[in-house]
Amino acid sequence: MATWVWIVIAIGALLVLGLVGFGMMRGREKAQRREKAQELRQEAQTRLEQAEERERVAREQQQQARDTRKVAAEVGARADQLDPDREMPDDDE
Repeated sequence: MATWVWIVIAIGALLVLGLVGFGMMRGREKAQRREKAQELRQEAQTRLEQAEERERVAREQQQQARDTRKVAAEVGARADQLDPDREMPDDDE
């Protein structure tokens, strides 16, 4: 065979090897990006769960505050009834 044929074959082989290498790099990059996306999804899920837990705790605390406010109002009303110095509104008006 002529020398130029060997040169063409060598160039073709190098091109094929280059394309295969490029394809492998792209595949590796895709796998890394896929893995990073999965990590971000897990982090987002964790943060979502934490936020939901905090919201639940906040709702519970809000309900406790309402209950405490109600008890305080009841105790205040009872104190008003018992206090001899407290002026009671006249019923005749």
